[in-house]
Amino acid sequence: MSGIEGKVVVITGASSGIGEATARQLAGSGASVIVGARRTERLETLVADITKSGGSARFRAVDVTKRTDVQALVDYAKAEFGRVDVLVNNAGVMPLSPLTALKVDEWDRMIDVNIRGVLYGIAAVLPEMKARGEGHIINVASIGAHVVVPTAAVYCATKYAVWAISDGLRQENNDLRVTVVSPGVVESELADTISDAATAEVIHEYRRIAIAPDAVARAIAFAIAQPRDVEVSEIIVRPTASPN
Repeated sequence: MSGIEGKVVVITGASSGIGEATARQLAGSGASVIVGARRTERLETLVADITKSGGSARFRAVDVTKRTDVQALVDYAKAEFGRVDVLVNNAGVMPLSPLTALKVDEWDRMIDVNIRGVLYGIAAVLPEMKARGEGHIINVASIGAHVVVPTAAVYCATKYAVWAISDGLRQENNDLRVTVVSPGVVESELADTISDAATAEVIHEYRRIAIAPDAVARAIAFAIAQPRDVEVSEIIVRPTASPN
């Protein structure tokens, strides 16, 4: 995609799933990708694979719940490539459970990663993008931003917050592009964080219709590849067989 070639793209949560697939997709289209996550051994392998294939990639450890980590990731990208054209706020967690289980620590974790992590990413890139008068912020939400189901109340609330933050950012900045991507059920490791046994069993069955992360990566690439004066504000990507 010609609109991607030469772009500098920072991706959080890139050690697996949608983040990893997006890094491979964009690097394969000529972007320079800077990937961040906590599992640096996976990032190292990802960057080595991209480089071996002729792509441009760097990695850095990042915990998106720490503002200094996110800022350091963006600063590293600017030091390596001079700017950040696109930020993909992808890091997220999904430890589903019924509210009666009172898994308050897990609620806090979802709020910290899914909401604060997105805000920290925006804060890290917004000043420089505004100074240049261009840039693209892509926030990965979920179908849960649109449909609430049992055991997912807090998760859906965090993803609705991502949707709301994205739309507010879009309305406030007519010189930047803002895209919110809402995947349905996708093959990933998100469900591995579910500690409630009954919920984990239900989700295991639900995920039988999951689509590959590549599907979401292609949607992200489509949004980036558009001309500067075209903004793809929202994309919902879900399995054809999904009822929600």
